[in-house]
Amino acid sequence: MREDTRPLAGRRALVTGSTGGLGLAIASGLAGQGCDIVLNGLASPGEGEAARREVEAAHGVQVLFHGADLSRPAEIEDLVRTATKGLGGLDIVVNNAVVRQFGPIEQMSVAGWDQSLAVNLSGAFHTIRLTLPGMRERGFGRIVNVSSIYGLIGAANRADYVTTKTALIGLTRAVALETAELDITCNAICPGTVPTPAITDRIRGIAESTGISERQATADYLSTRQPSRRFVDGSGVASLVCFLCGEGGRDITGAALPMDGGWSIA
Repeated sequence: MREDTRPLAGRRALVTGSTGGLGLAIASGLAGQGCDIVLNGLASPGEGEAARREVEAAHGVQVLFHGADLSRPAEIEDLVRTATKGLGGLDIVVNNAVVRQFGPIEQMSVAGWDQSLAVNLSGAFHTIRLTLPGMRERGFGRIVNVSSIYGLIGAANRADYVTTKTALIGLTRAVALETAELDITCNAICPGTVPTPAITDRIRGIAESTGISERQATADYLSTRQPSRRFVDGSGVASLVCFLCGEGGRDITGAALPMDGGWSIA
């Protein structure tokens, strides 16, 4: 058999929230570099299996799917246990799963706030605490926390999202310092507006409610955000993650890296 010479061949990666959108793009990017992959998401078993087969067939790597609800620590423990057993260990963890609430803080439900804290922040804490011992034992690890432009700036009517994405950067810095003397890194990436289904559905709703075209609604939406006036490409975000997980990213740790078309400096 021909040796797999892809840069991340032999590595094993868990990507949370990865059955669609940005998470699937990141998982596919890592698989394209040779990583075996664990997909995770609240998809139905059929949808999860379809995503698993798609990534596996496209890239010729081993792919597992686990439908853990990341608001439940016991399910995260089962996710990590199953992933570790199925792949023989985890070298890379990408914490991408997210929920969000919209509206003024005084109208935000307690349940919604608690869910955002559990999934967006505590979920990352649990995956890190459960996978880091194995990384220490093997002497290698890459942890990437998917923060956001809203981890770098504020915004009204999304207190849960701004709070958790900002806190992820603090978690990143703490873990980076705890592992600085090892070949283990922990970084945060801060994407701007990626055309995920949630974003495109929102823009479609704006177009319908205002009577303008989706093209104009998209232009208006981006004009108040990214100076580049274009969406951030999900495949570009995946490429950044792959770089951080490879040899070139060895000495980058504790960073919060914007990929936002200039939004954070405007």
